[in-house]
Amino acid sequence: MTTALFDHVSNLCSKMVTAKYSTSFSSAIKLLHRDLHAPIYNIYGFVRFADEIVDTFHEHDKKHLLSEFKSQAFDAIERKISINPILNSFQLTVNEYKIDHELIHAFFRSMESDLTENTYNRQKYEEYIYGSAEVVGLMCLYVFCNGNEQKYHQLKDSARALGAAFQKVNFLRDIKADYSELSRTYFPNCNFENFTSSDKENIEADIEADFNAAFAGIVKLPLKARFGVYVAYKYYYSLFKKIKMTKPAHIMQKRIRIGNHYKAYIILRAGVKNQLRLIS
Repeated sequence: MTTALFDHVSNLCSKMVTAKYSTSFSSAIKLLHRDLHAPIYNIYGFVRFADEIVDTFHEHDKKHLLSEFKSQAFDAIERKISINPILNSFQLTVNEYKIDHELIHAFFRSMESDLTENTYNRQKYEEYIYGSAEVVGLMCLYVFCNGNEQKYHQLKDSARALGAAFQKVNFLRDIKADYSELSRTYFPNCNFENFTSSDKENIEADIEADFNAAFAGIVKLPLKARFGVYVAYKYYYSLFKKIKMTKPAHIMQKRIRIGNHYKAYIILRAGVKNQLRLIS
């Protein structure tokens, strides 16, 4: 008797978590080669649950829950099984693709800082971005490269840049919730009681540089991964452009979104470019 059925059910749980929490990422994952679907869902399900602990479970002891989740995660990786299906699916991916455990430690350090930090200086901000987003890009890159260490090292800076760009766009989009509801100020040297055009433009210039560095790597990704990652990039870059056109005061009042019809247009246009070999 093997654990094949339980592993399959665990993978389905991570897929369901991704679909429920992020329709955009779920749509992009579907555009990857089918071999990559389960491991990328497994990574997202894991990071989503950790993020949910620090952002949502206010009526519970979040520090204890996160510590327990971390301990169980590394235990699952070592034992190669967990009765928690999200952790079981994650350990399957970590062990199959030999993902560096230090990336997971860095991720938890950032999640832990969400429980104690409300404002960030430049150093803490960069450390947080690395642990909360860049390492997720690197975990996915382990899957995309599938043991090709040379390709991984060639693309790791771009993978980090893409993770950083996504996270910083999320921060800009979610300023109202982070500041008003969670009392968090991620961007260093910003006063959100007086969020100026200059503040916003400086942040946007930094994000633009990340997007440029990321694109240089996307075009060099293995074919199985390139199209899906490109669509995720185009979605976030479109969201970023919409944020750039929004005044600082409006950013503080509402969450900027991309409509479903425009998301479909992004996928269609990216598909045409992919067919014409224009993603390069």
